[in-house]
Amino acid sequence: MSHRLGTFRMPSAQMRGQGLRNQRIHTHLMEMMLHLKQTIEKNLMHLTTRHLQQDLVLEEQRHSQAASEQEALLGRLMYQLVNLLQSGAMGGLGLQPSCPSLDVRRDVRGGQWAQSSRQPDWPVHQLSDLEATFVSQHLSSRGIDISALYHSSFQDYKIYQRDKYHEDKNTMGFINLGLSENKLCLDLMTERLSQSDMNYIEDALLQYPDWRGQPFLREEVARFLTYYCKVPDQLDPENVVVLNGCSSVFSTLAMVLCDPGEAFLIPAPFYGGFAFSACLYSKVELILVHLDSEVTDANPHPFQLTVDKLEQALLEARLTGKKVRGLILINPQNPLGDVYSRDSLQEYLEFAKKYHLHVIIDEIYMLSVFDEFITFHSVLSMESLPDPSRTHVIWGTSKDFGISGFRFGVLYTHNREVASAVSSFGYLHGISGIAQHKLCRLLQDREWIDKVYLPTYRSRLQIAHGYMTKKLEALGIPFLNRGSGLYIWMNLKMYLDPCTFEEELLLHRRFLDNKLILSRGRTYMCKEPGWFRITFADKPLLLKQAMHRFYQVLSEQKQDLIMKQLENAQRE
Repeated sequence: MSHRLGTFRMPSAQMRGQGLRNQRIHTHLMEMMLHLKQTIEKNLMHLTTRHLQQDLVLEEQRHSQAASEQEALLGRLMYQLVNLLQSGAMGGLGLQPSCPSLDVRRDVRGGQWAQSSRQPDWPVHQLSDLEATFVSQHLSSRGIDISALYHSSFQDYKIYQRDKYHEDKNTMGFINLGLSENKLCLDLMTERLSQSDMNYIEDALLQYPDWRGQPFLREEVARFLTYYCKVPDQLDPENVVVLNGCSSVFSTLAMVLCDPGEAFLIPAPFYGGFAFSACLYSKVELILVHLDSEVTDANPHPFQLTVDKLEQALLEARLTGKKVRGLILINPQNPLGDVYSRDSLQEYLEFAKKYHLHVIIDEIYMLSVFDEFITFHSVLSMESLPDPSRTHVIWGTSKDFGISGFRFGVLYTHNREVASAVSSFGYLHGISGIAQHKLCRLLQDREWIDKVYLPTYRSRLQIAHGYMTKKLEALGIPFLNRGSGLYIWMNLKMYLDPCTFEEELLLHRRFLDNKLILSRGRTYMCKEPGWFRITFADKPLLLKQAMHRFYQVLSEQKQDLIMKQLENAQRE
C-alpha cells in the first residue's frame, strides 16, 4: 500500500450542502406530485367520457385505449414516486436507502446474495405487491423483478450515457471513472482496425455461424492463449467457445453448472457485474467470502484471500443448507488489482478439488499487468491442474485491447460437456461473422501486438497510474498500490463521519452532483464502508479534469466535517 491503513481520526456530523440537496429533492417531489395530479385528472376525464359514449363502438375502443395508456402512465408515475421516496430522496435526506444506485442486493431466494452471519445487514429491496402492480400490467413477476434489478443496477450508467463529457462538445458533462473501460490506446486500435486486411467479406461471414464461434476464430484464440498464457502444450480449439462478451460467458456457465438456488463462493470485494449476470438467467446465489483490509499476523496483506477463509465460508453455507457448486476467482483481481502467485492459485484449485467444486477464473486483465516486477500466471500455464474437468477460464478483448464495443468473450475449458452446453447459447449470444473476422486478424498479428501495441499500452498504463497515485498521495488518501488493471482501490474513510454505508452513499452522490462518477465499495460487496474504485485508463486531459472535480468534492466534504466538529464541540 502507498499509505499505511490504520485507524482514522474521524470528524463528526453531517454535510453543509444538505439543505440545498433537500431543497432540490423537495422541488423534484413537488413536480412529480403536480404531474401525478394532472395525470389522475386526465385519466378520470377519459373514464367519464368513455361511459358517456358507450353506444358508439368506435369511440368506446378509442377511449378504452386512451384510458389504458393513461392508466399505464399513472402506474409508472406512482412507481417512480415510490422509488424516489424510498431511494434517491430518502438517501438525500440522510435516511436509509432501499435500493442505492448501482447496488445489486436482492433476496437470496430470488437468486441473488447469500449472506453469512459475519456480514453486515445489507438493505434489501423487494417489490411490494403495490409497487409491482404499478410497474406493469403486462410483465410477469420475473419480468418485473429483472426490470427493477436492471434499473437499480445501472442508474448512474444511464445518466452518464445521456450526458457524457467531451473535451470540445460537452465540457460540463459527466466524467465516468467508475466504469472500467480502457481508452488509453484508441488511436492505435482505430489505426489497426482500419487497415485493408480487416475489410474482408465473403458469403460465409454473412450467414449463420457455428454457434461456438467460427472455426477460424476458435483456432486463432487457441493459438493466442497458448502463446500469451505460456501454456506448456498447444490448446485445443474444440475446447474454445466464443460468445458476445465475458458476462455472457459467465452467465451461461452459471446456467449450465448450477440449478436455481445453488451457489458459488466468491471473494469480496469483487466485480459487481457478476451479481447481475448470475441472476439474470440462472438465479444462482453468490456466497461472499469477505476479505479484510486490516493487516494482522493471520492476514499479512490487505484483502488477502486464504484457503482458511474459503473453507470457513463453505462450511457456513453448508450449515445453512446451501448447495455450493463452485468458486469464482478474478486474476488480476477486480477491484483490488492483486495478481495471484502460482502457489496461491495452486492452493485455491486444490481446495476446490477437495470439495468437488468447479472453478471459474476470469483472466480478462491478463495483459494489463504493467509493473515489470509482477508476473501474471494464467491457470492455463499450470502443467498439472488439480481438477481439469472442473476448471474453466474466461478471457476477452474488452479490457486488454480496449474494444469493449466488439462484445467478444472466450471460454476455455477441458470439459467438452461444459463446452457443448455453453456453445448452445451462441444461438442467442453469438457474434457477427464480420466482427469474428476482424478479431481473428487482430489476434493473428502477433508482431504488431508485441512490438507496437503492448509496449505502448503498458507504458501509458504506467504513466496514467503514476499520475493518479501522485494525486492521491498528495491528498493523503490510502490506496492499494498494485501494478495491474485499469483502476485503483482507494480508502476515503477519513471523509465519512460516521463511517457507515449511508455516509458512503452520500459521498458518492456528492461526486455525482459534481458530474463525477466513481464506484463505491458497496457496489463490490465490500464489508467495510468508505472504499471506492477509481479508473485511470483514460486520456490525460480527462484525468486532469476528473481530479479537479475530485479535489473539489473532497475539499467541500472536509470543510463540512470540520464545521460539524466545531458545532458538536460547542454543544458539548
